[in-house]
This record gives sequence, structure tokens and C-alpha cells, in this order.
Amino acid sequence: MAATEVRLASRPHGMPTEANFDVVDTEVPSPGPGEVLVRNTWLSVDPYMRGRMSSAKSYAEPYEVGKVMHGGAIGEVVESRFDGLAPGDVVLHGLGWRTHAVVAGKHAGKVDVEAAPVTAYLGVLGLTGLTAYAGLFDVAGLKEGDTVFVSAAAGAVGSVAGQLAKLHGAARVIGSAGSAEKVRWLTEELGFDAAFNYRDAPVAEQLAAAAPDGVDVYFDNVGGEHLEAAIGSLNPHGRIAVCGMISAYNATEPPAAPRNLAQIIAKRFTMRGFLVGDHYHLRSRFLAEVAPMVADGRLRYSETVVDGIRNAPRAFLDLLEGANTGKMLVRLQE
Repeated sequence: MAATEVRLASRPHGMPTEANFDVVDTEVPSPGPGEVLVRNTWLSVDPYMRGRMSSAKSYAEPYEVGKVMHGGAIGEVVESRFDGLAPGDVVLHGLGWRTHAVVAGKHAGKVDVEAAPVTAYLGVLGLTGLTAYAGLFDVAGLKEGDTVFVSAAAGAVGSVAGQLAKLHGAARVIGSAGSAEKVRWLTEELGFDAAFNYRDAPVAEQLAAAAPDGVDVYFDNVGGEHLEAAIGSLNPHGRIAVCGMISAYNATEPPAAPRNLAQIIAKRFTMRGFLVGDHYHLRSRFLAEVAPMVADGRLRYSETVVDGIRNAPRAFLDLLEGANTGKMLVRLQE
């Protein structure tokens, strides 16, 4: 039985291409003491991975050129040398981008396959959902009656953030997305009060029309023009939670926007960046609150699925280009 893994072939300049990846067949590894061999069944691809393809210093170590990449994955234990896990157990771990992974048993979390579909633990009930929860409540301090604007609202994090805001008493929730179909999904299925296609007209114009009384909370996944527009519509003492700035991830020059940052003085708004890793203390509260919402359909989610380890690079590139609705996942074949 062979294993397959995806390695970083070279560091991209600007938008990555498939040439930046190598898909390599190799031998199935064997676990050592305290380890388990996992046959991965689902891989997560996420925007933050673009930053790790660069050599620039950041909050996470860069991927090494010539070495296998990694990220969130779910799989089945096929061999165990760890007392807490047995063959057949389904686990969540951080060694994706490969069909087989040797994982330290203490770093493999057993998944309750009866409680929710396994893919939910990579998305709405995983770090994706926790990111939305932490950004909205811990960072932005959502209050009942707030008007909330979420950029990239049809993405994995944004779609959860907008719904949570509505479920917790936001007066108005507005989302931006990149297609008419995504806009329809946000308003007709997820319960957003308004949404717009940022490709149709300047974001500032569309946001002002959707939020005539201004914005109290901006959940930022995009940066750039979106951030500038949000600052322009922000009410005094508004709060901005900066989760990501995907508009700049592939830029080769620093972005010009936001050009109106000086409004932070008159409006006395706060803008705070955050990483989900600083908010793990919320995980039990998050699961206790959100899992029932997912189970009974109050909180909905979508997944875009690409089949096969060899298509993982294409899934990642499609994610960066906004081809996904909700969580982008790679399903591995036998």
C-alpha cells in the first residue's frame, strides 16, 4: 500500500500556482511508541496556509520547501502504539496534505461520529466555528441591537459569524460575497438581513445603502477596500475584529487602503486583530452553545468538496480565488 503527500515545491510570488506544489507517492510510515498511524479521510484547506508558504516571519512557522505541508485533517486510526486510541477510532489532527500520517497520540483528538457529521469538526464545530465565535464575542464584544457587517460572508468563518450575530440579537446583519448565488444563499438561507456582491459596485457605496444607520461591528476577513468601506460606515465606538485580509495575501506590493484610518480618532473605534489559538479557553462554551444550534438547524453550514489528494493544490487555489461556498474540504479516496 502506497501513501501520497503534497509537498511545497517552491515559494510563490503573488498568486500561487500548481507548480508550487509536488504530489509525491511514498511508503506508508510506521508509528513509534506513543504514536498512531492515521489514514486520512478528509483534509481542510484554509486561507492562512498562504502565509505559511512564504518565508516571512509570522505567527506560525513557514512550510519548508521540499517538505510535506500540513493542516487540519480527520482520519481513521489503522495502527496504534498509544494507549488512548485503538484501530478504528476517528481522530482530528494537524497533519493533513497527505493520505497517511503518523501522529503523536496526545495530539490526536477522538471524534464523536454520532454527535455530528465528521466534516463538521473541520468546519462549523472546529477551529472555523471557534474563530467566528471568538471574533464576534471575545474580540468585537457583540451587543444586542448591534448592526454587524461581515466580509467574505459566504466563506467558512464569515457564514458562521453572521448567523451567530443574528442568533444573539444583532439588529441587522450585512454580508459581502463575490457572486449573486452567494448573496442569495446569505439572505435566503442563512438569514442575513442584507448582502451584496462586492464585484457589482464600490463596496463603500453598497455598504452605505445596506446600512443607512451605520455599522457597530465589522468582522473583517478581507481587508483593503472592505476595511476602508467599513471604517467609513462605522458608528462612534464601533468595533472591528480583524480575522484575515485575504485581499492582500497574494499582493506583491503593500495595499493602499484603508486611506481613512484617521477616522479612528473622531469615531473612537477599536480595531483588534486576533488568532483563534489565543481563544481555546472558549472551546467548551462554544461547543455547548453552538453544537445544539447545528443539530437543530438554527445554524446552517455549507461545504465545498474536492475529491482526491492530487487535487488538494487545486482546491487550495480555488479557495484563494473564492470558488468555495462555506468550508473547502478535500475528500480522500481509498
